[in-house]
Amino acid sequence: MPRDLRGETMMAQESASGWRQRPGFYAGMMLGSFGAIAGLRLSGAINAPTGFILMAAAMLWMVPLVRTGMDRQKRCGMLSPAIVRYNRRFMLASFGYMLGLGIAVWLNERFDLAGAVAFAVALLPVVPTLAMVWTMARYLVEEDDEYLRHRSMIANLVGLGAVLSVGCFYGFLETFELVPHVPGWWAVPVWAIGMGAGQGWMALRKKDRAEG
Repeated sequence: MPRDLRGETMMAQESASGWRQRPGFYAGMMLGSFGAIAGLRLSGAINAPTGFILMAAAMLWMVPLVRTGMDRQKRCGMLSPAIVRYNRRFMLASFGYMLGLGIAVWLNERFDLAGAVAFAVALLPVVPTLAMVWTMARYLVEEDDEYLRHRSMIANLVGLGAVLSVGCFYGFLETFELVPHVPGWWAVPVWAIGMGAGQGWMALRKKDRAEG
């Protein structure tokens, strides 16, 4: 069955199954949870360790997000073995990043870290980040479908563009002392949001072509 026809069939199935079967719902819930937690943290309603615990809990939205995303890809014939491995690896690395970041911040606030110990603690969220990079590179090597590989590369470029744009814009605002300092590790969630936006943009384009 051609991909366009599979796309039309998939959209009809999604309409019949309801909004809870759509990846966008769970992505919105996860981003909304992150926004609410960030607002509580900035307002001083919760401390940093509590914020990271809540952030880690909000990451559980990734489970139904990945599941419904894989179901969607399977229905439209775009679920390859390489994507299954990529989703599993990336989800594990994402949980490792949030866990490592939370532990590192908690240890830094509770103890007077210095020297090699501080360096080792700082690596806790770095290692999962490197695992994300390895996961993306490995997927591009393992993926045999040129169309799926192209979609992944475009999404990653959108994520990279988001990091460069937001980082440059905010960096200049910070240089002129218009905004407070933001830690550099925020580049990871900005990149992830940008990559998700890239995937959503390509899905909307595909939907528009199918309806047209």
